[in-house]
Amino acid sequence: MKLDAIDLRILEAVQQDGRITKLALAEKAGLSPTPCWMRLRKLEKAGIITGYHARVAVRRVAPVASVMMEVTLGNHRQADFERFERAVAAIPEITACWSVGGGVDYILKIVAADIDAYQRLVDGLLDRELGIDRYFTYIVTKTIKDETVLPLAALLSTSL
Repeated sequence: MKLDAIDLRILEAVQQDGRITKLALAEKAGLSPTPCWMRLRKLEKAGIITGYHARVAVRRVAPVASVMMEVTLGNHRQADFERFERAVAAIPEITACWSVGGGVDYILKIVAADIDAYQRLVDGLLDRELGIDRYFTYIVTKTIKDETVLPLAALLSTSL
């Protein structure tokens, strides 16, 4: 789907506020409400908008330990990657997992109640024999920026 400047304004607006009213969205997009709403639905149906979520300040709810973990698998067959990825996808405390190039295979973002809970999670991964050869743990001591809003205008400036 080719996006135009109006689509981009709609995407930027709903990224900032997923609960924006139809009227406010139309104003930001520079359209009347009905065509704006039709464009929004088209972006949803195309899979460009995949959902609307609330950002929760988890540290206000409970103390947590945030951990970044590098993982290198012992074998690099497709079945090894698939087995590891299925296991990771089923663990709610692993909030993000990226397959990366370079010296490691994956980087995981993990949120646990505390460091002991994190270590129990790792022990469970190792006990399941998922092919983990090495892992390195990085404890997050301070969050500087953790934003899910993408800089769409900058990313798409060459294609519009």
